[in-house]
Amino acid sequence: MSQGLDIETLRGWIGRTDTASDEVTPQKAREMRVTLDQDPGTPQAGDAAILTAHWCLAQPTVPLRGVGPDGHPARGGFLPPVPLPRRMWAGGELQFLDAVRVGDAVTRASRIEDVVVKEGRTGTLCFVTVAHEISTPRGLAVRERQDIVYRGVDAPAGGQGKAEPPRVPSWQESVDAGPVMLFRYSAITFNSHRIHYDRTYCQVEEGYPGLVVHGPLQATLLVEFAARLLGRPPEVFSFRSVRPIFDGAPLTLNAVEGTDGLELWTADVEGRAAMLAQAR
Repeated sequence: MSQGLDIETLRGWIGRTDTASDEVTPQKAREMRVTLDQDPGTPQAGDAAILTAHWCLAQPTVPLRGVGPDGHPARGGFLPPVPLPRRMWAGGELQFLDAVRVGDAVTRASRIEDVVVKEGRTGTLCFVTVAHEISTPRGLAVRERQDIVYRGVDAPAGGQGKAEPPRVPSWQESVDAGPVMLFRYSAITFNSHRIHYDRTYCQVEEGYPGLVVHGPLQATLLVEFAARLLGRPPEVFSFRSVRPIFDGAPLTLNAVEGTDGLELWTADVEGRAAMLAQAR
């Protein structure tokens, strides 16, 4: 286990809470849509925002002096100070109870649910589970579980994740998740993690072959894809990352009918699955 990782201290963060609020303005609604290459339209009060609009709202804001070398806020506030340098969004689950709409005042109530250390194939991993409840003036809109993973610098970076067996999709769309889309998504989510926009840092410091496509962006693309296929927003959408995916070539959104709704995944140009998801 990595030296300096005190699991009992880290587990002391379990139960910590945080609350933040924001508003869905017409401009924010347009920015969300165009980042996904949708027609911006003219959003009016009461129009539904994208399904994961809450990921673009009330994000942590710290002065530059409070930002670490990777671009993330320094650790030890709401999230525990895990001493493993690489942080990634590993997966999660969303329950959609009501739409988040233009004009809504939105409140996010968050709680640290669990902190677990595991020894994996790539070394020591620390998983932090966060529960979020997203509310509007009409009540609870989204219930979310977020899984964050921290790992060491010596873990393989570029495309060493598990390769899922190939499947033939019933539906497939291609997305050019290039530098402009990654920059825009970083901007609307106020995510300054440098692996998504700083190619030199990404390749030299973290050893990736290209810019990393955000996990939440892949999940956003998949849940919007699922909604188009289902003809409605999913009731439940769960997802997990199995390997990173990089810019430089279009990725694909893929789906097949499953035993309980849709099975979906993103894949790189070689057909390797990067994120797996289910929607019903």
